[in-house]
Amino acid sequence: MSEGPLDRLAAQARQKHVVVVGGGVAGLVAAWECAKVGVRVTVLEQDPRVGGVVRSAEIDGLVLDVGAESYATRGGTVRSLVDELGLSDAVTTPRPAGAWVAGLPGGAAAPLPRGGVLGIPDNPWAPEVRRIIGWRGAWRAYLDRLRPPLTIGHQQSLGALVRSRMGARVLDRLVAPVTSGVYSARPDDIDVDLAAPGLNAALTRTGSLSGAVAELRGGRTAAPGSAVEGLRGGMSTLVDALAERVRELGGEIRTGARVTGLQATGEAWDVHVADGEAAGEQPDAAAGGASPMRADAVIVAVPERAARELLSPVAPLLDREAAPAPVVEVVTLVVDSAALDAAPRGSGVLTVPGTGPAKALTHSTAKWEWVAAAAGGDRHVLRVSFGAQGEEPATAALDDDAAASLALAEAARMLGVELGAASLRGAQRERYAQAQPAATIGRAATTAAARGAVRAVAGLGATGAWLSGTGLAQVVPDARAEAERVRSALLWRETASGA
Repeated sequence: MSEGPLDRLAAQARQKHVVVVGGGVAGLVAAWECAKVGVRVTVLEQDPRVGGVVRSAEIDGLVLDVGAESYATRGGTVRSLVDELGLSDAVTTPRPAGAWVAGLPGGAAAPLPRGGVLGIPDNPWAPEVRRIIGWRGAWRAYLDRLRPPLTIGHQQSLGALVRSRMGARVLDRLVAPVTSGVYSARPDDIDVDLAAPGLNAALTRTGSLSGAVAELRGGRTAAPGSAVEGLRGGMSTLVDALAERVRELGGEIRTGARVTGLQATGEAWDVHVADGEAAGEQPDAAAGGASPMRADAVIVAVPERAARELLSPVAPLLDREAAPAPVVEVVTLVVDSAALDAAPRGSGVLTVPGTGPAKALTHSTAKWEWVAAAAGGDRHVLRVSFGAQGEEPATAALDDDAAASLALAEAARMLGVELGAASLRGAQRERYAQAQPAATIGRAATTAAARGAVRAVAGLGATGAWLSGTGLAQVVPDARAEAERVRSALLWRETASGA
């Protein structure tokens, strides 16, 4: 019996080797997609652990998320991955406590209103909105409904749109806390059409911004931040499951392996690794270092600055310079406090930018049932975030103890309770260089140019938050699509040439 096309394709796959640079979620997903069809895969991660921004740590005997703690449910792509990995039983949803905003005049705080889009209210007269923006702010926002429709036009900047239509109080007290907390970006830098698709069109139809928000919401009044899911035991279980699947399919994951360069050699690639011992390679005495790893294709899944440094020498159309990325520090605290048992300010607090060192807080034991059950008693888990676009984290120059003290003081301020030094049982500090938000003005053109430059080179791919946008709901489908593109080009080209 003669060998069929699928048999030849499977045999071809077994002879191919793809190196994935970067062991974050994007890299692991890309590696798994390639390994599924029989391609030999090697993942090279310079850190001692895989997972990227998805990471956990033990604090006061609790294993907790100290990086990404949830994923957006939009599109269903992450949930599909979770189900495919056999983690469906671990899926959990947040308690419907909602979020608050702090830093209002006089040090006040209030629940974020339901029924908004990016903090923009659908009814400025609603008591929960008026509590935040005051009567003056409500009257100014109401003027939005009195403006002639012909003066609307199309506005790209979210900040400019809200400022012109509903005034400074809506912008500063409702919208800015959301964009700072969610995107680490200023409203003026957010592209309306990317962050809130359809809002400009709805504005034209309805004649007012609040009317446009109401149309987009369609009567839904879910609590802010509730359209997410998490995993009992923490999001690191997702990373562990991905790594396990890659290994089950014969893939190799090497940590402590820093890739220093890529070199095209005919139709193959040489991947140079700084530490030959860590990467499992034998030193090449003639070259004075580790011998390169040979690959038929390479997928680069590291943050933007590192990605551009690796890719630009082999992708001539790619700009080497990366836009400055927001740097964020998250300090996770475990505290004893009976005053927090009633979740006095919901599941988390956003702050009005400029009113305090911290930009946001998550009350994890109020948000997640599994965390509360693990903590027990009066123990509470708080995550305090520092840093935003163009703003160095207030903790940056502090040692770990001082950073924990500042986080504790900020938690007390945002939650409106006393949290003395004696209440602190443990702390963990993590630093992240976030990708530029995909919704930033001009970012879509930048990433499109980068993708085009990479795809112009055979056997080369790139994925990650700097291309897809931040959040697993964007990272996962992008990694799957890029892996499919690279493996298809690799295998079908070879099959066609051998037919």
